[in-house]
Amino acid sequence: MGKDMKALEKKLEGTMSEFKKFILKGNIIDMAVGVIIGGAFSKIVTSLVNDILMPALGAVTGGASFNTLKYVIHPAVFDEAGNEIAAETAILYGSFIQNIIDFLIIGFCMFFMVKAIAAVTARFHREEEKEAPGPAGPTAEELLTEIRDLLKEKSV
Repeated sequence: MGKDMKALEKKLEGTMSEFKKFILKGNIIDMAVGVIIGGAFSKIVTSLVNDILMPALGAVTGGASFNTLKYVIHPAVFDEAGNEIAAETAILYGSFIQNIIDFLIIGFCMFFMVKAIAAVTARFHREEEKEAPGPAGPTAEELLTEIRDLLKEKSV
């Protein structure tokens, strides 16, 4: 029993060491930061769509709200007292349209963000190429000395 326990402890230590190496990799941390920022960005875009674009679109379409657009398959059934007996069955296509608009706005924002980052990165690379001196070649004196030495070797 003691041998099995030591083997299990050793295996657990190895697994924990592998997990530690995995979790501390730079790309995992970068990905986690990206997910968190993406969640916050999603809230901003959802607010933009719900609070700005949809009311403006509703004003253009005569007050129609996309959230209320639906196709009722079976209407709700109520008893005489007004209590709901069976819930309404409906296809909420207005909510689907709103999610499509959210997706398109996020796509446009990401496209322009990636394009801007690519432009900035290209600019930095151009500046680095300008600043970085080329490989230092031999000076005129060194070339003349080398020519002189070659001529001496030929004459001997």
